[in-house]
Amino acid sequence: MNHSNPVQANHPKKTFDLFQFLYKYGTILTIFILILVFALSNPTFIQGNNIINILRSISIVTIIAVGITISLSVNGFDLSVGSVASLSNALVISMFVWFSQNTVVAIFSALVASLLVGALNSFIIVKLKVPDMLVTLAMMFIVQGIALTYTKGATISQNMVMTDGSFATGVISPFFEKIGQVPWIIVIMVVVVVLVHIFLTYTKHGRYMYVIGGNSEAARLSGIAVNKYKVIAYLLSALFASIGGIVLASRVMTAEINAGAPYLMDAVAAAFIGFSVLGAGKPNAFGTFIGAVLIGILQNGLVMMSVPYYAMDIVKGAVLAFALALTYYKQK
Repeated sequence: MNHSNPVQANHPKKTFDLFQFLYKYGTILTIFILILVFALSNPTFIQGNNIINILRSISIVTIIAVGITISLSVNGFDLSVGSVASLSNALVISMFVWFSQNTVVAIFSALVASLLVGALNSFIIVKLKVPDMLVTLAMMFIVQGIALTYTKGATISQNMVMTDGSFATGVISPFFEKIGQVPWIIVIMVVVVVLVHIFLTYTKHGRYMYVIGGNSEAARLSGIAVNKYKVIAYLLSALFASIGGIVLASRVMTAEINAGAPYLMDAVAAAFIGFSVLGAGKPNAFGTFIGAVLIGILQNGLVMMSVPYYAMDIVKGAVLAFALALTYYKQK
């Protein structure tokens, strides 16, 4: 007896939807086109050491962007990450240079400070119900001010002159110096991306975060502890911002004023570009990494083509606008 349904056999042919294709593969396609253009204009672009250079240059942005990705997953947004990175950068270098502490104490103090910021962010957002964008914007200025006050607006470096006229005697440990060098800086980035990708995609907690991001009221009614997960999201966001700041400190071996601030724009761009990668339609760590790669290739290629640095932001802004247009047009 034949149970086949004649209606199924007669399904219409799938038409090729260019927009759908661009939405899913546009970012990756753009990366390939850029590589082609830059490689043709300058063959050294695709040499091994330049590719490693690009990966090294995006590692800090990627780590910070992964934190933003986590806050976006619960439909939040953390604008304080750049300042948290600056604060961690200042703390970790000052622990070595001013207080002659070891690597463990230096890193631990930076992480604890960032978690306090994350806890404060989440308290104001969850308990006082202030919109997260406004809270984290305010926190961005507060933390920036704390970092500036702590360093007295000076760059912290080895052998610096202290306020009393003496020289700083502390040295940055050789082990700490290694963190910001190839290959470790790239390894740390890859580990962060893989761990967060697994966390958001394959664990119960990650799935809960996505449910909250999609509809927090529905999540609450289905018994998910919405507030708890929002707190976790902001703690993790601050934690990764801090790791970004620590890696930055290790790479440059000094604490510049507001060193983390320039990373905010690129990290936000990477996280939003990541929405559409492979048609995910939601914040995800792998997409964020691809977004960071796109920005890194753009920056590196434009420098090689001698585009003046002051014109870079125009290109970056245009790419971000294009990515957002794709994402939001699709959601509509």
